[in-house]
Amino acid sequence: MTMFKSTNISFEAKNGDTVIGNEAYFQGTLTAKGSLRIDGRVDGSIVDAKIVTVGKSGKVKGDISCEICYVSGEIKGNITALDHIEALKGSRVDGDIRSPRIMLEEGALFNGNCSMDNNSSGKAAERQAQPKNSKTEAKQQ
Repeated sequence: MTMFKSTNISFEAKNGDTVIGNEAYFQGTLTAKGSLRIDGRVDGSIVDAKIVTVGKSGKVKGDISCEICYVSGEIKGNITALDHIEALKGSRVDGDIRSPRIMLEEGALFNGNCSMDNNSSGKAAERQAQPKNSKTEAKQQ
């Protein structure tokens, strides 16, 4: 009997999706190399994730460090994203957010400081070089 021969389920190591379900509770530092969706509760830091999505029922008490962060639930902690942060309608963020691009949808609550600095070394070098060029141009005029 080859009952399961035609299944198309694949378990590949490169698939880094992690889900914290509605009834789940996690305490400690969570390191997720791929995408992470939180519909339950996390008390602790989230680090190294590519995409962090906090669903409407999701609650995070701790800092988040990722590439992209989508918030529909509640976060009490700081968020640092390399690409962008989106706080959607009905979400609540109590903490500082830092990312090159930040979007707060109408109806999202945000209490904290906001920084849109791009911390990549290439951009920092461009910013340092730019004022020197501006001064040179001003002298030539």
